[in-house]
Amino acid sequence: MATAAAASASEAEAESKAGPQAEGEEDEAKAARTRRKVLSRAVAAATYKTMGPGWDQQEEGVSESDGDEEYAMASSAESSPGEYEWEYDEEEEKNQLEIERLEEQLSINVYDYNCHVDLIRLLRLEGELAKVRTARQKMSEIFPLTEELWLEWLQDEVSMALDGLDRERVYDLFERAVQDYICPNIWLEYGQYSVGGIGQKGGLEKVRSVFERALSSVGLHMTKGLAIWEAYREFESAIVEAARLEKVHSLFRRQLAIPLYDMEATFAEYEEWSEDPIPESVIQSYNKALQQLEKYKPYEEALLQAEAPRLAEYQAYIDFEMKVGDPARIQLIFERALVENCLVPDLWTRYSQYLDRQLKVKDLVLSVHSRAVRNCPWTVALWSRYLLAMERHGVDHRVISVTFEKALSAGFIQATDYVEIWQAYLDYLRRRVDFKQDSSKELEELRAAFARALEYLKQEVDERFNESGDPSCLIMQNWARIEARLCNNMQKARELWDSIMTKGNAKYANMWLEYYNLERAHGDTQHCRKALHRAVQCTSDYPEHVCEVLLTMERTEGTLEDWDVAVQKTETRLARVNEQRLKAAEKEAALVQQEEEKAEQRKRARAEKKSLRKKKKTRGADKHEVDEDDEKEWGDDEEEQPSKRRRVENSVPPAAGKVGLDLEEDTGPVDVEPPSKQKARAAAPKRDMPKVLHDSSKDGVTVFVSNLPYSLGAPEAALRPLFEACGDVVEIRPIFSNRGDFRGYCYVEFKEEAAALRALELDRKSVEGRPMFVSPCVDKSKHPDFKVFRYSTALEKHKLFVSGLPFSCTKEELEEICKAHGTVKDIRLVTNRAGKPKGLAYVEYENESQASQAVMKMDGMTIKENVIKVAISNPPQRRVPEKPEARKAPGGPLVPRQIYGARGKGRTQLSLLPRALQLPSAAGTQAENGPAPPPAGVTPAAEAPKMSNADFAKLLLRK
Repeated sequence: MATAAAASASEAEAESKAGPQAEGEEDEAKAARTRRKVLSRAVAAATYKTMGPGWDQQEEGVSESDGDEEYAMASSAESSPGEYEWEYDEEEEKNQLEIERLEEQLSINVYDYNCHVDLIRLLRLEGELAKVRTARQKMSEIFPLTEELWLEWLQDEVSMALDGLDRERVYDLFERAVQDYICPNIWLEYGQYSVGGIGQKGGLEKVRSVFERALSSVGLHMTKGLAIWEAYREFESAIVEAARLEKVHSLFRRQLAIPLYDMEATFAEYEEWSEDPIPESVIQSYNKALQQLEKYKPYEEALLQAEAPRLAEYQAYIDFEMKVGDPARIQLIFERALVENCLVPDLWTRYSQYLDRQLKVKDLVLSVHSRAVRNCPWTVALWSRYLLAMERHGVDHRVISVTFEKALSAGFIQATDYVEIWQAYLDYLRRRVDFKQDSSKELEELRAAFARALEYLKQEVDERFNESGDPSCLIMQNWARIEARLCNNMQKARELWDSIMTKGNAKYANMWLEYYNLERAHGDTQHCRKALHRAVQCTSDYPEHVCEVLLTMERTEGTLEDWDVAVQKTETRLARVNEQRLKAAEKEAALVQQEEEKAEQRKRARAEKKSLRKKKKTRGADKHEVDEDDEKEWGDDEEEQPSKRRRVENSVPPAAGKVGLDLEEDTGPVDVEPPSKQKARAAAPKRDMPKVLHDSSKDGVTVFVSNLPYSLGAPEAALRPLFEACGDVVEIRPIFSNRGDFRGYCYVEFKEEAAALRALELDRKSVEGRPMFVSPCVDKSKHPDFKVFRYSTALEKHKLFVSGLPFSCTKEELEEICKAHGTVKDIRLVTNRAGKPKGLAYVEYENESQASQAVMKMDGMTIKENVIKVAISNPPQRRVPEKPEARKAPGGPLVPRQIYGARGKGRTQLSLLPRALQLPSAAGTQAENGPAPPPAGVTPAAEAPKMSNADFAKLLLRK
């Protein structure tokens, strides 16, 4: 049976641990370090032999001599002195220090899941059985345990059970284990363990009860339910009773009526076992189950082929079962999906909603709601639904109050979540009150809860989130309505509304009108008039609406004096409002005018500088040399914006020869440098760099690499090892200027598209201290809106945004701080284009619960004298740039405006082509250094006649 198999496995492991001791001293250290664990397992095996039934021992092959031999080996390993004992002491001391650290961490944050798991593992390794049991108990009270953790716990408890009292304790543990998740393996272990107690009083009924409950829970499981049916049949077949044959017949017939995998083998086994012919009704049920199996197979096969957590496949399976409508199968597929998706709140919500509306079985409904909030305690909607379900099924008030207190300590992510849970609890308390009585215990409890809610939101929520979770004072409004409508206490309602208005809501018309409607329904005309007069003076968003309501009331109910006062106040107020609006409009217009004037000044300054540069270059062309003063002025001007560069040189075809003026040098882009370096560069010889052509048809197998260091000596040799790890590289095409300078970007072409996709993962990889940008090769002229941003820009509740970090903080240092609050999946330090840190980071945790705990613990922490800020990652929406509009060219047709970079057209991007040579529209250009076809919708102009260098020179020398 299962327990004997566990003991056998322990013996085998003990032999494997002690065996290498005779092979050499190098393995002796390992045996010494694990001697305590071996000893505890040997003792466990020996105690099992003393309490288990004899036939069970013989079946599993457990003998007394084996236990003695194992104990002797363990004792030998423990008593053998040597140089490795000191090493073991150090290891034990290290484990003890780690245990103390984990216990201290749990005393600070009891919701640290990984800390619980690590503590249990270390205590079990050290053989601290009592402490292991306590640690497991504490963890199970807070978190649902996985199947692996439960089986490990059950195995340890089974091995230590000595008498009937211990067996009852193990039974209770099994009962708790089957409540967390649907676990066929745990049910199988439960049934097999109960077989070991068949000799006790009521043992047979206990075994049958366990197996029947197992069939109800997992008997419909198409892939794992078969093991439960077979174990139950084997047990019944082994019992020597007259009625056992009928019981086995019943089990066969029940199983054959359910669609399960390998049904044909079960039917054949039944035919072989049964002495009588199989009844026709059983055959019909079997054939019907086979037909149902064919309908379920596509969904089961999809689950088998997909990888965990298989949420989409489970959702499709659930939709299918909901259409079929079998409650037992719907419950089963939900439970199967939750085993792998227990941290998905929407799945728990859908499951609990189905149970609330369809089955309505109290124990089942409350159990699912309880498990939902244990798995996803940070989701306020699950807590609210739990409170409603408890109220719906008549749970005791004290239990509901305790559940609400647990919800408050769950650690919600947003301030509004606390307002929502308070509203749900206050609604429950309001429904308990009998308002026919003037005073009652329930009413006083409701008022106390309202007061506590306001104080809690002020003291706890506002200070934690630095914002009000209830800016519109919804809780206070609800309290005021209850006092006015149900308690007839308008005095208290007015006091509450005064508090609401003093919290920044007096400027909103809707708040005053809500108060006015309350007074109209439950107050008097005098207070209505007073409220509207105050609203006229205070409202700033829609004062006309408030004034209209006041005049309407006075027209129907007021005296002439009341009408005159109302007209005077409304006219005065509206005149003041219109005056304020006029001033605001004038101020805004003045600001717009100032901006326009500044833009015009900048435009004139740029035009003057452009004209000055052209004059200087014309004089330089006449003299065939550059004046030193002019060169210095050029250099000084360019040093203002050293990051801007001219147009890519390879896109301009070089002239056929040189006549007097070197056109290629003037039109070619050069890096902005100080004047002294420009002189040296002007004197340096130019190289004939080949043009880099790009075939647009190969975009799918090509990636564009940019932001590379300009000092990269041999780009192809430096980059090839990086990209060859992704796949076969056909060619690396670095881009050079005509002087042979590397321009910091290149194209990498692969043989296969899959290799190009893998290469995208190298984005932001550091190359000589600078982050390398790797993006798909996309023609921007065809896809102007194409953007590459590999990170999410939406709310991610499992990811944190950390700001204020010191620039010297490394990824390892930040990870060491963050991992104390949960499992860190990834950390990304934000850098600029040069690879320098910006003091920002994104930290991704395993789930939302860990992230929320990390926010509470890390926000405001000091790191290297810097106070950091930590928040849930929710980046602001990026501004989408406006699409360029068509413009009218002088003397020509409509042509599209040129699309420049993100920073606009820099001064080093000025066109140096003489105006006399500029055409209204350019002919189609060849795609160089990337695809650049002509803009769509533009009719190419007639091709200009070819001109010689002499013709160019004459045009340039014209006055």
